[in-house]
Amino acid sequence: MIRRRAIGAEVRDEGVHFRIWAPVHERVAVVIDGRDFSLDREDDGYFSALVRDARAGSRYGFRLGDHIFPDPASRFQPDGPHGLSQIIDASTYRWGDAQWRGVALKGAIVYELHVGTFTREGTYAAAAHHLGELAELGVNLIELMPLNEFPGEFGWGYDGVDLWAPYHCYGTPDDLRRFIDDAHAHGIGVIHDVVYNHFGPDGFYLTQFAPQFTTKRNATEWGDAIDFESPHVRRFFTENAAYWIDEFHFDGLRLDATQSIHDWSTPHIIREITEHARAAGPDRTILVAAENEPQDARLIREYGVDAMWNDDWHHAANVAATGRVEAYYVDYRGTPQEFVSMAKLGFLYQGQYYKWQRKRRGTVSHDIAPERLFCFLQNHDQVANTARGERLWHPALTALLLLQPQTPMLFQGQEFAARTPFLYFADHKPELAALVAKGRAEFMQQFPSIDIDALTLPHARSTFEASKLDRHHRDEDALRIHRELIALRREHPFSAQRNDWLHGCVLGEQSFALRWLTGGDDDRLLILHLGDPVRIDPMDDPLLAPPDGFTSWKVRWQYEDVAIVLQPSRET
Repeated sequence: MIRRRAIGAEVRDEGVHFRIWAPVHERVAVVIDGRDFSLDREDDGYFSALVRDARAGSRYGFRLGDHIFPDPASRFQPDGPHGLSQIIDASTYRWGDAQWRGVALKGAIVYELHVGTFTREGTYAAAAHHLGELAELGVNLIELMPLNEFPGEFGWGYDGVDLWAPYHCYGTPDDLRRFIDDAHAHGIGVIHDVVYNHFGPDGFYLTQFAPQFTTKRNATEWGDAIDFESPHVRRFFTENAAYWIDEFHFDGLRLDATQSIHDWSTPHIIREITEHARAAGPDRTILVAAENEPQDARLIREYGVDAMWNDDWHHAANVAATGRVEAYYVDYRGTPQEFVSMAKLGFLYQGQYYKWQRKRRGTVSHDIAPERLFCFLQNHDQVANTARGERLWHPALTALLLLQPQTPMLFQGQEFAARTPFLYFADHKPELAALVAKGRAEFMQQFPSIDIDALTLPHARSTFEASKLDRHHRDEDALRIHRELIALRREHPFSAQRNDWLHGCVLGEQSFALRWLTGGDDDRLLILHLGDPVRIDPMDDPLLAPPDGFTSWKVRWQYEDVAIVLQPSRET
């Protein structure tokens, strides 16, 4: 029987077809509304059957011996990961984005969003009401934090256990489809932050069906690793990547913590994931971005990933803005030269020794197109890795972020300098919650400036509620700055995102300039002061000279005395 995806429950005209991989079992039955229906054993440990009495909306589970478990490829878990699965018919949703062709990486303004805290309601429907605001701001690509089903009533989503089921507290699968459809109508693409490096500790039933999914070899910081050496395990993930693109019209994926995806196969599992994702959306642009703490550029050069997060940029910016040189910030100085180097060459660490980790860090990136590196002042991890979920707001660094050639990424509320924190929250059962809180406190001990006793409890509902955006206290000045700079970024030469046009010079201990040398009135000069502005005297760097045929510079955009964009002028 032809199936859309290899596993799970799929609705047909004549019933529902079920398929599951359970290689260690001799018998598997699907239980629907209390009735058992035996599945036929196939080769390689798969079981399947067409059940004519099943229909969309029915609850079901798989019987293994005396126990009934939810479907590891469930499309929806209305009662959470411990409850029964629900049959979903994806074909009933009527899409309105037939003309949508996706978002190009060049020109992208990325916006990271957590559905549960983006609005007070914490739903897809409520989030959709703000799509017009994001479009007006200039955002054209939303990155949704993980949506896969996880236990509890709130969490970041990185403890997911049902990778095919959108988290039930945010709405139904069709609510998610409607959000993406609405985003496309506003000219905004949507990518999904998927976690393919581990499963959460609560509600994980996949190994009841197939213990082969995990291995103790190359264990990760979360426990046993996923065994990508198995072709059936690989298929589970490549099919999942295609599923989000195919059935939800996502415009791509963000791969979480790829340094913990261990595979020695050829091709690498990450390449297979990217290829399957793109094949699932052949009529539109599919973007795949990756987080990789060691900053291994092979992800782009060899594994087919479009873009990577540039943690170096954030770390230098944090030191420049706060002066706190601690923990994983100890090898950054936040100096003008660091920002000049990164604007021109990408990563700051490209193989140099990194004292914090006592080893070399990073790989060569100066040949990688600037748009392939995402830079940010805020993201979910870095905001939460402060004493009180404090956000980084700095006008000069904001101007640099939004005008340099690399792709800028904003975190929800950053555009209006949100006062609400973003804290680490995870609703676990009591015993696990205590362990998570203990682990979080131990992790935060690397920051001497943080009072560990003052940390909020991850499992406290107040921690989650405090992290919800408050739009009643918007900094209109910050919002104006973001709007103006994003609009300016759409103009030449910023829109070209060419670092071969870009040159920089240090003007003082906290001051520097970037010059877009295009050879005429398209030249631009950006002068930034990370601290108190200094008088540039003498103006002895050749980058400060106007282009041939022009006598001076005039202000194109300015924020007080800390960030100035100049363009050539013939006025004396």
